[in-house]
Amino acid sequence: MRSAAVSLGPQWVRSVEASNLSWDNVDGALGSCQRLSQDSRGRRGDAVAVHSRYLDIAAKIRERIEAGEWEPGTKLPRLDDFAAEYGANRDTIGRAIGALEAEGYVWAVQGRGSIVRYGTIRPRRPRGNLVKRNATAPGYSFPSASSQEVWKHHVPATATVEPLTDPRIAKLLGVAAGTQVLRRFRVTGPESEPPFQINISWIHPRVANIPGVASQAPGPGDWLYRIETAGHWPISWLELHRARMPSKDEAALLEIPTSLPILEIVRVGTSGTDGKPVEVTEYIVASDRVETVHVLHRDESAQAPWPAEASDGQPGGAA
Repeated sequence: MRSAAVSLGPQWVRSVEASNLSWDNVDGALGSCQRLSQDSRGRRGDAVAVHSRYLDIAAKIRERIEAGEWEPGTKLPRLDDFAAEYGANRDTIGRAIGALEAEGYVWAVQGRGSIVRYGTIRPRRPRGNLVKRNATAPGYSFPSASSQEVWKHHVPATATVEPLTDPRIAKLLGVAAGTQVLRRFRVTGPESEPPFQINISWIHPRVANIPGVASQAPGPGDWLYRIETAGHWPISWLELHRARMPSKDEAALLEIPTSLPILEIVRVGTSGTDGKPVEVTEYIVASDRVETVHVLHRDESAQAPWPAEASDGQPGGAA
């Protein structure tokens, strides 16, 4: 028979310390054990009921989503509305929605609620290594925005001087952490799609005062053109890629759940004149929207053809 641990009161402890045990005390402790055991069985039964209840509700909502009651990309009713409809509390409904999110049927987007993901097609864009000049205005287009489609700003673009507190970005830009740096902030994407990427550009102080660098020009990358024509032609770029989880603010701007990883791309632009950084740009892209494409290059050791095979079938002659 399994025994239950009992927290005994001060009176019991004092009786033990005084070596004055009585059967009344023992009977009281045993009664407590029995009541605890009964309470535990009751709580276990309640837990099973709650567990099966939220899964049952999740199954019903899943069926409604699959039947097309809510279109892909639309918002589900509030937790309170579901609670009233199914006669359950908010916690149970929250667990049901959480189960559906884990299955990929919905996702929770900060500030928007639970959005139907089932049946949603989010175009995945290849991101190569080609930088293009704009066809209609000075500037550059970078992957993945180098096609002919029109991109738009999903929030107002800003350019402000702020302290650069990220030590990694500061080191790449060649300034001390905490330096006041011009920061260009954009959330962009194709006109017909949700926000595709967050771009944050940090401009080195030695080029930040070049006319037009802080302004919003008609063409993308105009500010880079202005830096080049001010004496830094040609700018060369290096990118660093890594995956991580988004912050709450990043997830809200990209309209994704915080459980969806993002691809962080850090681009370092270097002056063709002095070989020093002029800008560092962070791109933050939802991982389900992009795939990177890389052309592999042969090392010098792999340039020459393989030697002719010897008669024994071993490359390079006999062993």
